[in-house]
Amino acid sequence: MIGRVCGTGSYLPIRTVSNDELSHVMETSDEWIRERTGIRFRHVALEETTSDMAAEAAARALKNGEVNADEIELILTATSSSDVIYPSAACIVQKRIGAQNALAFDLNGACSGFVIAFNTAQAYIRAGIYKTILVVGAESMSRLVDWSDRSTSVLFGDGAGAAVFELCKDAPYEHVVGVRGDTLIRVGGPCREQRMTMDGQAVFRFAVTTIPQCVNELCQKAGVTPDDVDWVICHQANVRILDASIRRLGMPAEKFYRNLDRYANTSAASIPLALDEMREKGLLQSGQRIILVGFGGGLTWAGVMMEV
Repeated sequence: MIGRVCGTGSYLPIRTVSNDELSHVMETSDEWIRERTGIRFRHVALEETTSDMAAEAAARALKNGEVNADEIELILTATSSSDVIYPSAACIVQKRIGAQNALAFDLNGACSGFVIAFNTAQAYIRAGIYKTILVVGAESMSRLVDWSDRSTSVLFGDGAGAAVFELCKDAPYEHVVGVRGDTLIRVGGPCREQRMTMDGQAVFRFAVTTIPQCVNELCQKAGVTPDDVDWVICHQANVRILDASIRRLGMPAEKFYRNLDRYANTSAASIPLALDEMREKGLLQSGQRIILVGFGGGLTWAGVMMEV
């Protein structure tokens, strides 16, 4: 028994910030940012909270999947930027969407969070504990970065994505999850003054090794080759990471979906945002084999192979 995705949804803050706009508040330029990251714009939550965005993405996923809120038995929210320590963002989502029958809790796996939550949902379904689960990835990264630090702050944006999983007895499914414990990405300092710092070169080396490893391991477990994969949806961190990983894998670049130029790095929200955008564009077709790869602070990495 596994869970198949039956609906997706997303939410992006109304406010967009271009690279040119950032050049007015820090020493940078559109050319400098695009050349190093591939990012042109990012959405920034000025009025919305992480829970606001998570709840709206969740409601849209329910509508898209034609699932009633009272059918949801479990809500998992992947976030490292919740509004408050407690109640969890998942509990706030539960209240906002009226999922009165659902257990709800958060997971913090940084940029790998959505894929880790995805695998957690599958574990509950395989165990026969729940049949219908809502998984959300939501982040307000703009509140964690130091906007005077151009090497880090220009990379991130805010947003939320969600997916509903329903029990499906016959769909094939394979996955692998890995974790590494270096603190190359860190949010530290007093609770209300925490700011993100990152060893960008070390993270790059980690990512371009991890993505090919994850894709190859998933293919080996499923008994297929990378040629049999229709789409790879990586955490949208940096265009140089994606390009280097594609070269190492020797796969067609067209199989790697990208939207980081418009949204930047939205951490745990990046993969579900991409999934929902692909659904809206009609890119996801029944029977396609898709690999999701998350990597980020911890350092953590997680991968999943699924069929649409």
